[in-house]
Amino acid sequence: MFGLFKKDPVKKLEKKYQDLLVKGMNLQRGGDIKGYAKIMAEADQVLKKIDDLRTS
Repeated sequence: MFGLFKKDPVKKLEKKYQDLLVKGMNLQRGGDIKGYAKIMAEADQVLKKIDDLRTS
């Protein structure tokens, strides 16, 4: 009952991950390969956090 309104941290991270993927795609299409690499590295870290939370 008390966890009814508790937000799921995995959903928040999944949203952030999807946003980073879209941002990275747009940077790649624009020709900013360094920016794309930076965003994809950040997205990879978020994905690792998601995996850690799911396995815990």
